[in-house]
Amino acid sequence: MATVVVPAARGTSTGNPWPAVVTLSIAASIAAMQNTAVVPLLPVLQRELGTSLTAVSWTLTVSLLVGAVSTPLLSRFGDMYGRRRMILGALALLVIGSVMAALATSLAWLIVARVLQGAVSALVPLSIGVVRDALPREQFATGVGVLSATMGFGSGGGMILAGLASGDFHLVFWVIGGLSLAAGIVVAFLVRDSAPPVKGRPDLIGATLLATWLVALLLAVSEGGSWGWTSPGVLGLLGTAAVLAAAWVAVERRVAEPLVDMAMLVHRGTVGATVSSLLLGFTFFTLLTGISSFAQSPEGFSATTLQVGLYLLPSTLFMLVISLFAGRIMRRLPASSMVATGSLVTGLAALYLMIANDAPAHLYAASSIMGVGLGVGYAALGTMAVEHVGQDKTAVASGVNALVRIVGGSTAGAVIAAILAARPGAGGYQWVFGAAAGAGVVAAIFAAGFGYLNSRAVTAPITGPITGPITGPSAR
Repeated sequence: MATVVVPAARGTSTGNPWPAVVTLSIAASIAAMQNTAVVPLLPVLQRELGTSLTAVSWTLTVSLLVGAVSTPLLSRFGDMYGRRRMILGALALLVIGSVMAALATSLAWLIVARVLQGAVSALVPLSIGVVRDALPREQFATGVGVLSATMGFGSGGGMILAGLASGDFHLVFWVIGGLSLAAGIVVAFLVRDSAPPVKGRPDLIGATLLATWLVALLLAVSEGGSWGWTSPGVLGLLGTAAVLAAAWVAVERRVAEPLVDMAMLVHRGTVGATVSSLLLGFTFFTLLTGISSFAQSPEGFSATTLQVGLYLLPSTLFMLVISLFAGRIMRRLPASSMVATGSLVTGLAALYLMIANDAPAHLYAASSIMGVGLGVGYAALGTMAVEHVGQDKTAVASGVNALVRIVGGSTAGAVIAAILAARPGAGGYQWVFGAAAGAGVVAAIFAAGFGYLNSRAVTAPITGPITGPITGPSAR
């Protein structure tokens, strides 16, 4: 098992820290819920708002894109002004965005609301930072496992909520707003941030460039099937994305306090977690969206949103059960082995649907397999991301890992739209599930390779002051 690198001295909080950990876990599950609840509602939104499925899919994509940018940005603000303050701010934006979405009568209004809701994605790395400060060293893996696994449970819960609301998106967002408000109140009373603030400067230029090139890229991918991959519009967007991405990398390598630490992103101690998170995020949202869309389509079963929620209920239950045992499992297995196993099992769920999808029983079976895979994989992602960094870099490493996972998820909608535009009908969904299966297998290979290469202790590059001993060879 890889050696966990932590500073020698570590602050501890008085009292029992677990109520705060549980509170943050519940808040994280609500943050995940607000994204997946939209997935089965896409056909409903298309019908009620009078727009195309490609256009309405941006209600999901834009929230994930905002999450990709806000995650490292709010993580930086958390270091500067306090993580608890940023957590409360993100929950406040989720409440405001949920109320706006519940009252929305147009696609433009709903997208604005989803932009506000997307900022809550930063809650996960911020919470991991708080948990690492609050828990004793030997309990940290358990705390992060609970936090990560309940996030997966919240993802399944969003689909169930949409089903129970019978497709009423107004009601869905009212419920999410109420839950977010309650979570914010409990966080304000139970969560404390013991880490001292540090001076810094937010990388606003980097955040702007990141958001712009991601939007250009995903717009090109989503419209490639309908506009034509060699059309001036698609080629122009791809060229713009390439130029802006290169400019973003150049800025991040030169700025004193980058939005994304490029050295940490590609270092041997973290690159396995980076790639695995990217691909597992893509696999999860591609499989989740693919099942929902296929089940509701004429090529599938013309299911209602409630039926879609029932099809996905096994995945939610398996993720919940596994989250209860995640800590015990991680005390026996390396995080990389768990992520590899979870990614492979999730990929097998997609492969199953690629081969067999002509009866509701197949959806239930695939949902169950997916729940096991995500429960195991998500429980270890947080630990895998930070086990080779010092305490002063926990938030940065968590932010980078959450960012790439969200970027992976945000590409799912664009890829599905491109595949179904090129291959309409049932055959298109086989390609969708095939893409998810391939990504899951590759994620498993990277996670397993990461564990093998780091069987001896390594550390991520340390750019801040060293406050304790470092185990393993220095970063090159």
